[in-house]
Amino acid sequence: MKFLDLGPIARAAGTVKMPGSKSISNRVLLLAALADGETRVDDLLDSDDTRVMLEALARLGVKVDRGAGGSALVHGAKGRFPAKSADLHLGNAGTAFRPLVAALALNGGEYRLSGVPRMHERPIGDLVEALRRLGADIAYLEQEGFPPLAIGARPIRGGMARVRGDVSSQYLSALLMALPMTGAETAVEVEGELISKPYVEITVNLMRRFGVHVAREGWKRFTVQAKRYASPGEIRVEGDASSASYFLAAGAISGLSGGGPVRVEGVGRGSIQGDVRFTQLLERMGAAIAMGEDWIESGATAQARSRGKLAPFDADLNHIPDAAMTAAVAALFADGPSTLRNIGSWRVKETDRIAAMAAELRKLGATVEEGADSLRVTPPAKLQPATIDTYDDHRMAMSFSLAALGGIRVRINDPECVGKTFPEYFGALAGISGGLA
Repeated sequence: MKFLDLGPIARAAGTVKMPGSKSISNRVLLLAALADGETRVDDLLDSDDTRVMLEALARLGVKVDRGAGGSALVHGAKGRFPAKSADLHLGNAGTAFRPLVAALALNGGEYRLSGVPRMHERPIGDLVEALRRLGADIAYLEQEGFPPLAIGARPIRGGMARVRGDVSSQYLSALLMALPMTGAETAVEVEGELISKPYVEITVNLMRRFGVHVAREGWKRFTVQAKRYASPGEIRVEGDASSASYFLAAGAISGLSGGGPVRVEGVGRGSIQGDVRFTQLLERMGAAIAMGEDWIESGATAQARSRGKLAPFDADLNHIPDAAMTAAVAALFADGPSTLRNIGSWRVKETDRIAAMAAELRKLGATVEEGADSLRVTPPAKLQPATIDTYDDHRMAMSFSLAALGGIRVRINDPECVGKTFPEYFGALAGISGGLA
């Protein structure tokens, strides 16, 4: 197995330009593919997950011309994918798999969708059931409730749909993005408590950019216009706020011992991503945060520097599930126990992130109490050098790289898993830390 040895990292300071947001990139690609007209997409993320989406769109007959500097010209298919049959392998890309299931169920063709073994362990039954209620023909090819799937051609009726909201917000986002394909105004009722609401806000915001408005009654009912998508002409993908969380945490941690600040560019006050709210948690922990329209900077407050530790927290992090992983590792640098609550969605991500995070934090010397949807992290008096397993999960690798700021050497197994969203992550980390051992 490949590995990367990090640190100890004595100091982090400097500026990092963020790659494009994965969540925005794959949503924009799908909406542009379904739209009337051509869409120029700037600052598109180049990663495993976006390549999966681009390959799928190509197989579905959508032409995409790639340009320099992360630009792409998407030739819209005017509301329907040209290919009426396809066999798609979508890796472990949830932001490609779930939306494409919904869109293809409404496309009037025959398709098979599969992924890596972990994708076949990630539940999709709630989305399938919602689509079946609209008339979709979807069959499970192996285990009930999980991919792989076969989709048949069947007329879809609009009007009313229902979907559970307490497992993954991607089910609702997938439905909302696909419903304009019905040609009828359609309402979606959310059953249960909707989790990860900021990701649904991204979906609705981008649909509006492509000319389709979604009326919302609280978080329980969404009504989608009977209107086809229209290209906005050009759209820029903002920097990834989840990826920014690692560098912002590094600025705060390094600031405790005179390092920092660290600035991220490409995401800021004007962001449509919920993970920018990670800065609020960092401020509670003792970070000094400055923010512009397109940048964020993080260091440590004078009080935190004098204490030499961050403040512990007890927080509901349901709204920032990805950045919450960064918070779990930042908790190692606090002067008391921290509790992460309402993170049950971690169980159905790239790995069972609650179990994985608990196991790896313990290797570093932390005492960890694992709940069904929570973690309580008590930092050790002194961090222990450790070899971190990453479970083919990009966020495990990036989050745990921060432990090297604790004056220890950290070995990251399978570091190339960061290619899912941020292939250049370790190079960017080296750029603000004077190189990596």
